[in-house]
Amino acid sequence: MARRRRGLPVNGVLLLDKPKGISSNHALQRVRRLFEAQKAGHTGTLDPMATGLLPICLGEATKFSAHLLEADKMYRTRVELGVITDTGDAEGTVIERREVPSRLTEQDVEAVLTRFRGEIEQVPPMYSALKHQGKKLYELAREGKHVERAARRVSVYDARLLEFEGTAFELEVSCSKGTYIRTLAEDIGQALGCGAHISQLRRLKTGPFTSDAMWTLESLEALASQASREAELMPVDVLVDHLPSLNVDETAYGCLAHGQSAHLAIEALAPDALARLYYAETFIGLGVVKSAQEVAPKRLLSTVAIS
Repeated sequence: MARRRRGLPVNGVLLLDKPKGISSNHALQRVRRLFEAQKAGHTGTLDPMATGLLPICLGEATKFSAHLLEADKMYRTRVELGVITDTGDAEGTVIERREVPSRLTEQDVEAVLTRFRGEIEQVPPMYSALKHQGKKLYELAREGKHVERAARRVSVYDARLLEFEGTAFELEVSCSKGTYIRTLAEDIGQALGCGAHISQLRRLKTGPFTSDAMWTLESLEALASQASREAELMPVDVLVDHLPSLNVDETAYGCLAHGQSAHLAIEALAPDALARLYYAETFIGLGVVKSAQEVAPKRLLSTVAIS
């Protein structure tokens, strides 16, 4: 007998302003409980120390959350010079202190920043969720173990100096997926000759989403009813809005719903391209183009299935 999933079939996307001091999963579970949702997931972990934009996917939106994992990001961070920690941030243990050059200027920092714009190589930190032989690196680090990590290529589209205070400065960083801001700050500190760690980190943007429409946990809790909370959710298809769209008729809808390819007049889409599918102006999921006349179901909403 099938086990009934607890909770309500709530579907949509919420932009959460994750507070400092809790994990992304803790924040996710609080949102899920507030909405009494059957299912929830997020689109990219923020460290407990970090704050800011954490898109939360509820219900059917979790099927499309992977599309944001590949998205570019934007952060604001505060870099503290002269102190190196084992985690690269203020929550770690201090392992070395160095003197910050007394004549260090804003121009010196700007000159170093030019080395870290564009495609760069980063060695992922030990305190990360990457895995080695099935175990997360941060778990090994807490056991006092060190693992050699291969450098990875990432893109820093911009690293803009916002404020300079002599022994600290603030940056706004736009970067590709997989970029570690802690590592970037450490490498900049190394280039300046005095080491560094970050004391603040806030995510401002991920993919198409910005911090302008974020909700705090407190503001969500203050909403009077379940209906008022659900009214603030963005539709599921915002996660795949970057993909082209195709409209299907009733015959094609029936084929797709049964897991079969459908015949459509498809213009300007290459084979293997993903596309959003709409029936009667309603999003039904994703399809993959097989030819100029054929699209196959890729990932459909559960409401599309026909018994």
